[in-house]
Amino acid sequence: MSVMPRERAIAALELRPPYPGLVPAMELEFQLTLERFGRQYHSAAEYAEAASQSELSRLTREDAQLFVDTCRAYDLCGVLLPNHTGPPGVPIEERTRQLVGAIRDISGDEFLMMCHGDATLSLPDGNAMWDLSMRMAEDKDALLAELGRWVDGALDGGERLLAAGIEAFALCADYCYNSGPWCSPRMFAEFVTPFLARLTQGYRDMGAYVIKHTDGNIMPILDQLVSTRPHALHSLDPQGGVDIAEVKRICGDQVCLIGNVNCGLVQTGTEDEVIASARYALDHGMPGGGFIFALSNVAFRGMPLERYELVQRVRHDHGIYAG
Repeated sequence: MSVMPRERAIAALELRPPYPGLVPAMELEFQLTLERFGRQYHSAAEYAEAASQSELSRLTREDAQLFVDTCRAYDLCGVLLPNHTGPPGVPIEERTRQLVGAIRDISGDEFLMMCHGDATLSLPDGNAMWDLSMRMAEDKDALLAELGRWVDGALDGGERLLAAGIEAFALCADYCYNSGPWCSPRMFAEFVTPFLARLTQGYRDMGAYVIKHTDGNIMPILDQLVSTRPHALHSLDPQGGVDIAEVKRICGDQVCLIGNVNCGLVQTGTEDEVIASARYALDHGMPGGGFIFALSNVAFRGMPLERYELVQRVRHDHGIYAG
């Protein structure tokens, strides 16, 4: 009996022994649909211009089919649902319910339904860094109260999204540069970790899976990230010096690992470098399970499609769990 991609992913997220066969894989985003299928997800403007309910339903069905085609083409357990899908003014949970319903009509329970869900303080850009630093120093109590309200709002919305069919939240606030986190571990422990822990626990209490994404060098705050109890960490960024073998050794028995295939090399490296990066992720991530194969960021526009497909061939050739 074949095992659906969703089931393989859930086994990894729950740190259960892997099913025999192909290692599970996912991408947070697959932006190469035009190159692969000749079409893209419909834009918010297209939904806004739809003249009838039947036209809106057609757009939703086409987006659902593109989601399924993407996942089936590469044996992915899922990608994040497009968050603009649906007409303006319609609550996101209703748009989600319609899209999830259309995907399930096409594919049943084949794939994991995932959407964005972060509400923690992310790496500020250069324009915001000064103001944020001043607030941390001079207006800390008000800032902490505001950060708490962000989490409250996300959890309130999360309840509705789960009712609409979502099963997993990807927390995509970035925390790190390639050189390390944007603030010291001590400050991270005050301004980020408690809120990430409360957000993660809230989603877990609802029955959702939680995937914490951040690029860059997470090693100085790895212990804090793991302490918040996400089901998985993504992206294990090799461009930030993150070695999946070391992360697996430190916390592979506590959290599922997702990613580590160097997306920079997939875009600009040699074929041998791409193959070596994919093999390294498989060789060190797979043992014992608790691993989902993925790029170290997303399959972004501008990445050569043939390079992404090379990564997937490596997975099919070398990413097999014995029966």
